[in-house]
Parts: sequence; structure tokens; C-alpha cells
Amino acid sequence: MHLSASVTLWLKPKNTRYAQDHNRQNGYSVHMDQQSRTSDEIGHIPVLADPIMELFDAKPGMIYLDCTAGRGGHASLVAQKLGKTGRVIALDADPANADFTRQRLSSYPCQSDVLHRNFAQVTTALDELGVDKVDMLLADLGFASNQMDDPTRGMTFQADGPLDMRLNPDIPTTAADLVNRMAERELADVLFQLGEERLSRRIARKIVQVREKEPIKNTLALAELVSSCYPPNQRGKRARIHPATRTFMALRIAVNEELMALERLLDTLPQIIKPGGVAAIISFHSLEDRRVKQRFLQFDQNDCAKRLTRKPIVADDAQIRQNPRSRSAKLRAVQFGSDMPA
Repeated sequence: MHLSASVTLWLKPKNTRYAQDHNRQNGYSVHMDQQSRTSDEIGHIPVLADPIMELFDAKPGMIYLDCTAGRGGHASLVAQKLGKTGRVIALDADPANADFTRQRLSSYPCQSDVLHRNFAQVTTALDELGVDKVDMLLADLGFASNQMDDPTRGMTFQADGPLDMRLNPDIPTTAADLVNRMAERELADVLFQLGEERLSRRIARKIVQVREKEPIKNTLALAELVSSCYPPNQRGKRARIHPATRTFMALRIAVNEELMALERLLDTLPQIIKPGGVAAIISFHSLEDRRVKQRFLQFDQNDCAKRLTRKPIVADDAQIRQNPRSRSAKLRAVQFGSDMPA
């Protein structure tokens, strides 16, 4: 089975002893009080909001493109600055989040267009809307908690659920398809390259052995299988993160082809940002940040854009206390065109 692979995904481990540490490292949980929130409120704390707003310096009449709208946190902050003449364009691969953001943005005076799209399709989306270039672009490569905390999405093994992992339910391939169909060597390569799993070959071998008897369909079954490949001192209460963390991450990356989507977005930036416009990307993992860092450096060296962040902006202690998800976030930004600062 051939696989085109890609971006980073995060999971919440079953054992709560190391759950919070793991969540902070992998950047997906908003950590709001369970008793004080509703399902609609989940995912509303935008990461690194203050530095993003400072970098954008949004003004009335500008066009803002949010490539990963999520629950509309960043888009709402920008929309407040655009007035009646501004415009927000928001994309999200998850149709439920796109619907939520559409409703949330309807309360602002600016024009808003929310599309159910992966940001790899950004040029097609802009063409459909009749937009050539935008003033501000943001891609927050993390995930809303409502996606991770729902067992039916298969992105967590805190509770059992189908081995799905698709952000967009319309795409055909699930994590179960990969686990049960890929050749052993190819599966091992995916776990190593996308999850940086050092026991990838042992885990792939075990998966093949188990699936020969019965397909692996659920998250807890896979998590327990992977855990059994680790020595006793690296699983259970002694482990800092669940042994299946890297395997789940790799499968999510593969299913959603997110590194490929990121590469396409980076290729597109010079064509869709206005002169003087700013593109900002928030990454949560070295697989993402390395690509963003290298491409922004190339833009700078080729006089295509100027880096506004020589080093990534990270959250301070106050931000981390408010939103532990921001601990692993890295924000990088560039400004394109003739109006770049000296």
C-alpha cells in the first residue's frame, strides 16, 4: 500500500499521571475546567494571540486568511479590527469546526467566508471567492480539544474508540486501514519517519502478527499492543508519556497527509500574500517547525520576504498558565513584498 505522508498530530494518553505533561509537549489540549465549560466552549483559547495580533497590526479594510480556523479563536480576534470594509476568510478540514466558526464570525461587521477545506487547497479556495491576495495569513498547526477529546474520532486512547484519526471525515483512508493493510516494512518506516519511534520495526512486526489473527480496529487495542513492545520500565506509571504516543502521532500524520499540506502552503505563500502582507505559522513539533524555519529562511535569502521572527516566539509563563497547550507552540512570521521593514 503506497502512502504519501505528512504533519504532526497529538494525543492524550490514557494514564492521567503523565497526561498533562504529554499534552503540553504535544500542543493540543486547551485545559479548561471540565465543570465550567460546555462542548461549544471547547477550543476557544487561541495560542499566542497577543504576538500574532501585534505582528498583523490588523486595520479596517484588510483581508485575513485563517488556514486552520479551528473554533474561530484567532479569526474572531482579527475580525474585531477589520470593520465593515474588512474580510475574513477561514478554512478548516473539519466540517463541524467550519460550521462553528461560521456561526461565531457572523456577529462581526466584516465580511466572512468560511469554507470546509484543507489548507493545501488554499489557492482553489481563494479563486472561488474571487480573491487574489490577502494582507494577513495564519496557519495554526495545532488541533482543537473537541477533536482530540471525542473518542469517536479515534485521536485519543484515554477512552476507547474506532481507529479513525481523520480530521476530514470525507477522506477515504482511516488509521485502521493503514494499520491493517500496509506492508510491515512500510509501516515501520511510517512510524520511524513521522513519529520518530525508535522501536518502529518491533512495533510493526507485532502489528502484522496480531492482525493476521484479527483486524486491529480500536484505539485501546492498538495502544495496548504498542505498549507490549516496550520494556516494563518504560510503560505504566513509570513512563513519562504513553508508549503509544509516537505511533499514534505517526498514523495521524499519515492519514491526514499534513506535512504534504504544509509544504503546499509554503510553496503558495509568495503568490497569495500582498506586498507588505504578513504570513504567520504556529507549529508544535520539530517535523513542522523545521520546514517552516527553512522555508522562511529561503524567502529571506532570496529577498522574497523578510523574517519578522529570527527566532520563534514562544509563550511566556503567564500564557502557559492560562493555556498549557501553548507550551510547545512556536510562532514564526515573514513579511512579503515592497513594504518590508528595513
